Amino acid sequence: MRILLVEDDRMIGEAVAVALKDAAYAVDWVHDGAEANRVLEQGEHQAVLLDLGLPRRDGLEVLRRMRQAGNNVPVIVITARDSVEDRIKGLDYGADDYLVKPFDVNELLARLRAVARRRGGQAAPLLSNGLVSLDPATREARCGDVVESLSAREFALLQALLLRPGAILTRAELEERIYGWNEEVESNAVDFLIHGVRRKLGAEVIKNVRGAGWMVAKLVANLATESDEGKRTE
Repeated sequence: MRILLVEDDRMIGEAVAVALKDAAYAVDWVHDGAEANRVLEQGEHQAVLLDLGLPRRDGLEVLRRMRQAGNNVPVIVITARDSVEDRIKGLDYGADDYLVKPFDVNELLARLRAVARRRGGQAAPLLSNGLVSLDPATREARCGDVVESLSAREFALLQALLLRPGAILTRAELEERIYGWNEEVESNAVDFLIHGVRRKLGAEVIKNVRGAGWMVAKLVANLATESDEGKRTE
């Protein structure tokens, strides 16, 4: 999952960026509001961590422009503005969550996981398609009786697929979710990660769609229901 961090305080930004990378997120960091809006127009990110007191353009203005442009990427405001009025304004402008500084990075990560689940259509703490489940808090994956710890990038890859079960993600789309701007991507990196996940959990976990990309199956329960309904209408 690729995160845009918008924060002008270098000390806070570095601490948050390190915590995100340690938690298997790809992170891109910008330091002012005008640059944030420019980057957000490219549509490369799955979530935004947004400070409000930014140079060149205030964070609320960044948020307002995003939503007016139809950009629905999840936004968590991270700010020192702690008044009730500021919180109401941030949420009314379109923020998905609001966290006041100073905060514990573990709380930030938990809120980020919750936002990602909601946007993926899942309220449960585990991401699952009925065949394989993934715990974002521990990076453990389960398939049947097999439980394995994934590397940071194996986790990022499987998370990207499980957030959109049934959707085919191309190599470029997976790379965007796994790697940040300044990280070198080898030509066979995605293949290597998929091989690692399959070796740990089984070849059936990730399906290859020749010439298109990779996917995980839609929710198994839903597929069974659709199959039963199809038989009843034949």
